[in-house]
Parts: sequence; structure tokens; C-alpha cells
Amino acid sequence: MSTETRKLDRVVIRFAGDSGDGMQLTGDRFTSEAAAFGNDLATQPNFPAEIRAPQGTLPGVSSFQLHFADYDILTPGDRPDVLVAMNPAALKANVVDLPDGGILIVNTDEFSKRNLTKVGYDSNPLEDDSLERFQVHKVAMATLTIGALEETGLGKKDAERAKNMFALGLLSWMYHRPTEGTERFLREKFAKKPDIAEANVLAFRAGFYYGETTEAFAVTYEVAPAKLNVGTYRQITGNTATAYGIVAAAQLAKLPVVLGTYPITPASDILHELSKHKNFDITTVQAEDEIAGIGIALGASYGGAIGVTSTSGPGIALKSETIGLGVMTELPLLVIDVQRGGPSTGLPTKTEQADLLQAMFGRNGESPVPIVAPQSPSDCFDAVVDATRIALQYRTPVLFLSDGAIANGSEPWMIPDVETLPDLTVEFATDPENFQPYSRDPETLARPWAVPGTPGLQHRIGGLEKQDVTGNISYDPENHDKMVRLRQAKIDGIEVPDVVVEDPDGNAKVLVVGWGSSYGPIGAAARRVRKLGLPVAHAHLRHLNPFPKNLGDVLKSYEKVIVPEMNLGQLALLLRAKYLVDAISYTKVQGLPFKAEELQDVLADVIKGVSA
Repeated sequence: MSTETRKLDRVVIRFAGDSGDGMQLTGDRFTSEAAAFGNDLATQPNFPAEIRAPQGTLPGVSSFQLHFADYDILTPGDRPDVLVAMNPAALKANVVDLPDGGILIVNTDEFSKRNLTKVGYDSNPLEDDSLERFQVHKVAMATLTIGALEETGLGKKDAERAKNMFALGLLSWMYHRPTEGTERFLREKFAKKPDIAEANVLAFRAGFYYGETTEAFAVTYEVAPAKLNVGTYRQITGNTATAYGIVAAAQLAKLPVVLGTYPITPASDILHELSKHKNFDITTVQAEDEIAGIGIALGASYGGAIGVTSTSGPGIALKSETIGLGVMTELPLLVIDVQRGGPSTGLPTKTEQADLLQAMFGRNGESPVPIVAPQSPSDCFDAVVDATRIALQYRTPVLFLSDGAIANGSEPWMIPDVETLPDLTVEFATDPENFQPYSRDPETLARPWAVPGTPGLQHRIGGLEKQDVTGNISYDPENHDKMVRLRQAKIDGIEVPDVVVEDPDGNAKVLVVGWGSSYGPIGAAARRVRKLGLPVAHAHLRHLNPFPKNLGDVLKSYEKVIVPEMNLGQLALLLRAKYLVDAISYTKVQGLPFKAEELQDVLADVIKGVSA
């Protein structure tokens, strides 16, 4: 039987299984081959919060969704076109997202009565008619994998572990993906265990050849490379891009970096990546707790380095006092918050945008800090360079608000030309003549940065209020009022680019405003409603404190403003308070990103209401 090949412009695939089934590795390898092939792509890993949930249960389901296309895409996709389910729990947790007619590939070996009962199935869905609206392919992946590895001498249990590579091989055949990169990767990953490496390669090939020889699959699919801007690309996650941006900023400033941190999901990979780059004068210190981590970072800044600390929402709460100390001492400090579901321990492996008000106001007293938020994984590089620029130029802590979707998601990143990056060179105070620790630059209001040990520049430092100019301790009411206003004026005066509005026809009456990882779903939804003939404008904010100077005029030039957020309306609250605009807040706090289809419906309803 000949196999038909259909050409598609985009595909969304979701791999789902038990947390021990290797779904993240499988998805990551398929992603790497899609990137190498030249597709545009976006990914959405979804991890269980438990370190090891009971096997085969719903809390233990791990998934990886990949959207790849022959054009510029913005999101990991709303729903999978293809779902690979390795067990009943993975099927039950994910089949609700599979559209009618979608392809469902199921590992039948795991559909035992015991496993079905664990997740509440009264009958086997592979044997009743509950899945008839899908294209179901039943594959005994474990059995086929064990058979393919029989001659290797591996035990049955070890051989079965390679079934994720069987699934990857099958999908690679279905979508005409290259195989050489994956085989090379497996041999490198398991170089110290060549028998395991060879077993995974054989399982991968077995899945590929199964697709080629079975008559179960009548159609294969091709997605051509995307027409992206000319340049050198690599696949990158948000956390890796953040780490690279920190390294680049340090080189641009000609300063060392000291990362003082404490491991926390989903920010830990920033520590892992930075620890590999000691050759760039990067020092990483895993402290005993969050408070010690930021103390190390602020001390490093006092000593003339770029102090950085990374954490998530609970860690920001613990670091708040030292951030306030950074505000009082007016030292540069980069504070990275990879937001996750809260409050308290909340949803450690899920995403949320609910730390904005904590970043704005989560310290005692009038304690303003700039806030910078990347919009996508690759944007983390430029955004963190920009955040470092602000910290160094204005001598202030800066809050960098990433989130779980950005941190763990990946997309192609065009490696920038070094010549296009900004000069972040810093001038330290060295002249003892007329040196005053709290004198100010007339343009930036930044105080001098005097490295300890510089002859003649001894000065007081600490958390007590400073006397204007001299930096001596002062309890004078008038002085305190003046210093509070000076610190606020310094932040208000930070130079940030004007917000850019995407309004292709120029006749939209409705503006949708977002920040952070909502960029992709909002942008995709805006594309969809425009195709329906409904004009809409989109503005996305990287700088949340201070806001761009033109933002007020932009907001007032539209009849309606919609603000989608993964919180209960925090940016909408700030826009309403500052600009007195009647912003419509659309919120979601499920630990999952927005879907473009849900935002499309919201935008369409508002636009039609304005036009009526």
C-alpha cells in the first residue's frame, strides 16, 4: 500500500505520558529537529508538581506540546492536531483538548484494567466508542520496543524505558523529520553507557521503520521550512536566553557578575546555565536560602560587580527587605522573578503573571523599582540586557518579570550581531576631590558608584535614611521627604522606548494591551479577528515601571481598551489608576497560558459592541 504525503503549513503535536516516560526529552528532541530543519516553532512543556507522583495517576502526567510551521508563529498552539498518549492517565488528562478528527496515537501496552481503574475509566476507551470522533492508532509501543532490543541483552525493564524513543521515531517518520541529529544526540548523551545509547538508537529506528512498514498509517505529512529573516538561529528557552543576556550584559559593561541565588522552580535553570560560564568572569553562589542569595548579590554590587539574584514569587517575598536596602543604598541589582502559580507554594510547575503588584509595591515605605518584562523566550536576551542597562545607569535594583511559560518554552532565536548591542560601560567614582556619596548626576539622578578601597572615597552605607548629598544618617523630616521624592523621580525619569502599537489598517477602535507571555496568544488572536474583518490594535508593554511616556496618549486614542492577564487584573488596575482609562480586564488564573481562540472570542465581542 502506498502512503499519501500531504503538505501542511503548521502542526501541533503533544506528547503525554507518566513523569517517568521521558516526554520532555522526546518533545525536546522533536523540537531540535524541527529547528534544524528550519521551521518556526514554539513549545509548551507541562510538568507535574510532585517530584514523583504515583505511577499511572493523573497528578503524574507530564506533557510537551510543540507547534511548528512554515511561517512566523506566536504560540505553542491552542489544541494538538496529534496526541501521543503513553498510558490511560495521559489520555484522560489530554484528550479533552484534541479536536474532532485529530490524530490519537496510543500505547496499548499500558491499558491494563489496573491502570484504567487508577484514573477512573469504567471501561477501556480503546474498545468502546468513546474515541470514535478521532483518528485512533493503537500501537503496542512497549512490546515493539522490547522486541527491537531483544538482541542487545538488556533486561525487559531497561528495554521498555526506550519506548519514548520508539514514539519519537514514529512521529519523525510521519512528519518527514531528519533522524541523524537525534541519533547523534543519543550517542553523545549516553556516551558513558554505550549499551544504553545503542538501545535508544535502535528503539528510535524501530519506531521509524514501524511507520514505514505498517499499513496503519495511510498518510504522512510535510511542513516546509519557514521564511524567517536571514541570520544564524538556534533553539532557545527563556531561562537560557536570560542567562546568555546576563553574560552579554557583563561583557558590554566590562564587569564581573555574581549570581547569589537559591534553587526554586521554575528559575533554577538560570543558575545551571550561568554556572557553565566561569570563563566570562561569572561567579555563581548557591546560598543556603533566598535571603542569603540576594545579600550576596547586593554585596557584590557594592563591591563593583553586577549583582544578580534569581527566584520565583515566594522568593521575592523573602528578598523584599534586601531589595529595599538596594533602593536605600542606590546600588545596581538585577532581581529575576520567574513567576509561577501562587500564593505561597502554589503551583510550582505552572505559569502565572500574578507578581506585578508585588514587584511594584511589595516593600515597606516608598520603595520604587523599575520593572522589565520579556514577552517571549527569545526576547529574554534583549530584555535582560535592557534591565541591566537600567540598573547600572540609574543605580537601582531592577525587577525582571519572566514567567513559567517563557522560562520553559522555546523558540528560534536569531543570534544578534555584537555590534548592535548597547554600550553598558560604567564609570566608577575615583576622584576624592569634592566626592559626595549622594550627589547626583543631573540627567539620571544616579549617585556615584564608589568601589570600596578606592583611596579617599570612604563613605557610610546602610539602610538608615541618608542625608542629601553627604549620605550621613539623617532623621530630619524635610530631608526624608526630599530623599523619598528624589528616589521616586529617579525611577520616573528612566528613559524607556515609546510603546509601539500594531494597528495594520490604522482604523481600529479597540486596543488590546498585554505584558509578558500573553504576547503570543494576544498576537495570534489579533491576527484571527483581523482575518474576520474586525480591526483591532495591539500594544505590548516591556516596561511596567516607569511606563512608556506615550502610553497615556495611546490609551486615550481608542474607544475601548482590553487587558488580558494571567492574574485578577493587576496591570488593568495600574492603568486605570494612572491614566483614568476604563480598561476592560479579562483574566485567567488556571496555571496555563491563554488560548488564542478564547481571546479571539473576547476581542470579537468587544469590537462588534463598539461597531454596533
